[in-house]
Amino acid sequence: MAMVGLFWIAEGDVYVGAKPSGLAAGVRLTPEGVLALGDGQSRVWPWEDVQALRVENAPVKSLKRHVGTLVDMALTVGLGGGDEAPTMTLWVTDADGDTDLMVYTAAASGYSQTEYDLSRELLTRLTEGAGTLLTTLAAMAEWGRAREGGSPRAAEREGLLREWVAA
Repeated sequence: MAMVGLFWIAEGDVYVGAKPSGLAAGVRLTPEGVLALGDGQSRVWPWEDVQALRVENAPVKSLKRHVGTLVDMALTVGLGGGDEAPTMTLWVTDADGDTDLMVYTAAASGYSQTEYDLSRELLTRLTEGAGTLLTTLAAMAEWGRAREGGSPRAAEREGLLREWVAA
């Protein structure tokens, strides 16, 4: 399992945000469509119905965010604060309009601005047609099946995102 940008890739499965477990919210991207998972948001959008995908509220790294994360960690550990994982919103647009889906982020301290921008570009590419979609998802899944170990370092993650955007 590994995080690359806004995506979690586990044994060939591609998720936006963290891979959910149990009834937790999440979104899986499959060759057939966008699969919303979790309590209260289970639904499937076939790719031919998906007009757009966009992410909002993803935590992007900054000095202010880093300091805030350290304060939150101190309060959580020191004062018994909440253990809520950070979330972001994936919007799926189809002929009926926009649907917002909650997903948990895979990067506790936030995503780099470059990874965020490339991930958003990749989500847009996935809605450009079946050929692009299948080639891109296949490349991501194949990388996930071949990957051993944890998430790659930032430069490699950015390189993979650029490669997948160009696929």
